[in-house]
Amino acid sequence: MAGASGGTVSAMPTPSAWKNYRLSLALIAGILLGSLAGWLLEDRAAALKPLGDLLLNALFVTVVPLVFFSIASAVATMAGTGRLGKVLGWMIVLFVLTGIVSSGVMMLAVQLVPPAEGVALTTSAPANVSAGPAADRIVRALTAPDFVDLLSKRNLLALIVFAAVVGLAASATGSKARAFIELISSANAVLMKVVSYIMLYAPVGLAGYFAYLVGVFGPKLLGSYLRAMALYYPVCLLYAAGAFTAYTYLAGRLRGVRAFWANIPPAAVTALATGSSFATIPVNLQAAERIGIPADIREVVLPIGATIHMDGSCLAAVLKIAFVFGLYGMDFTSAGAIATAIGIAILSGTVMSGIPGGGFAGEVLIVTMYSLPGEALPILAMIGTLVDPPATMVNATGDTVASMMIARILGGKKWMGEA
Repeated sequence: MAGASGGTVSAMPTPSAWKNYRLSLALIAGILLGSLAGWLLEDRAAALKPLGDLLLNALFVTVVPLVFFSIASAVATMAGTGRLGKVLGWMIVLFVLTGIVSSGVMMLAVQLVPPAEGVALTTSAPANVSAGPAADRIVRALTAPDFVDLLSKRNLLALIVFAAVVGLAASATGSKARAFIELISSANAVLMKVVSYIMLYAPVGLAGYFAYLVGVFGPKLLGSYLRAMALYYPVCLLYAAGAFTAYTYLAGRLRGVRAFWANIPPAAVTALATGSSFATIPVNLQAAERIGIPADIREVVLPIGATIHMDGSCLAAVLKIAFVFGLYGMDFTSAGAIATAIGIAILSGTVMSGIPGGGFAGEVLIVTMYSLPGEALPILAMIGTLVDPPATMVNATGDTVASMMIARILGGKKWMGEA
């Protein structure tokens, strides 16, 4: 009946739009109120931090079982391992390509506006930092010494590997594993409902968290780091607006662009406010489902992307390298320096953890790869802290973009219509 009346059709989008944006508006309202409270209360706003901690803890508690059940069920229910191999293969290709693009964008920006001009070196050298042998880091990232260690967000990549193996084993077992596959699929659906309950509290939690951030850390945005921040924030937002629109257009033409920007705001705001890719996974999965990304793609790409797909962190890594090069008077205009920096930025992005402040691992990587003096680490850490919110937003929402592109590659031009 809707198609028979032009007036009826034109009125239909209103409730749908409200349904898509009401959570985002509530989150933004919470952030604005929290920021105002932080500005008025200053250091006393730290008393509101437990409200934000409650939200983060609730999301973190949910993330571990959600990641396991979502990946295990997605892998187990795939139509053969050929589909999984294609998803993982294209995922890696797109993660690297988008990382190169984001690094190149920031490289152009820092060449036009050097971020370290007027910055003085005032910190003392910290103790020697060692990231350990590369082989040991790989083993620690992909495996855990005991099963109980998998039940921690600190070992999320190891949990992802384990979940994928469990899913493969369930798929290979055949009919005997039918009940098990139904169990993990049902558990995944239940946990997604739990997330929807948690998000009802999110505006309050984000208000408390932002009050704390603005009240306690706001003054650190001034001074010698202002120039670097004034460069990063606009470039990061322009990259998200421009590159993500282009990517989603390639994935689904104008329909893909509209679907992405209509459904991604809750995930973007959650990532911006919490500074955590892990905490955004549940909200991101909901957005991807509404966009129409197939379950076997979104439930594999989004959790893995929260660990190894970091376009925002690549942007930040290039800024940090350019910043520290300027401090020590090192040449950052040669082709070799630029290529090396882009390579390190991509490597840095793959070792970023999804917890708030997790960029420290990438900063250690930069210091060790360039053999920089120890005093460079706190300088990079300060920049990392200041750029973390928008970087995490780009990291998390970029995972959804990559999922859409993979859906287009594997599903053809009509994948959105079929979804």
